[in-house]
Formats: sequence, C-alpha cells, structure tokens
Amino acid sequence: MTLNVEIYTWSTCPFCLRAKALLNKKGVEYQEYAVDGDEAARSKMAQRAQGRRSVPQIFINDQPIGGCDDLYDLESSGELDQLLNERNAA
Repeated sequence: MTLNVEIYTWSTCPFCLRAKALLNKKGVEYQEYAVDGDEAARSKMAQRAQGRRSVPQIFINDQPIGGCDDLYDLESSGELDQLLNERNAA
C-alpha cells in the first residue's frame, strides 16, 4: 500500500503552516486541499473528519488523524513514525 497523506488547510492558518512544516521535515509527500472560502470543500472535509470543521485536518490513508496538535502529539509519542512506516511498508 502506498502512503497517502492528505491535509486540508487555510492559507493564513498558523497551525496549518506548522503541521505542513512537520510533514516537510519528515520528508512526507502530501496532497494539500486549500479550503479558503470554499464552503463545499470545507463541508467535504468535515464529513471525512467526523464533523470537525477546524483546520488543518490531516488524513493518513483515509484515516482521520486530527489537527496540528494531534499530529505533534503523535510525533512526541513516536507513533507518527510508526504510522508512516507501517503504511509505507504495507
């Protein structure tokens, strides 16, 4: 299975920039969906993110990870590398 990372963002959101910086630092390729002013895209994001409407919303192989704080929590616990490596190796 190929690793598929997606992130929904707002262009001026500092949390979005911080989340993308961590993914970039780890060398993770991701698909970004900017939802600035696009209510249809934001609604689609919320459907996928179990109702969450805040940005960023991050998905790894269609699994909702959550936002920036959730991503950094996974990084702090070592679970992010494990999740990325498991997905990449599968």
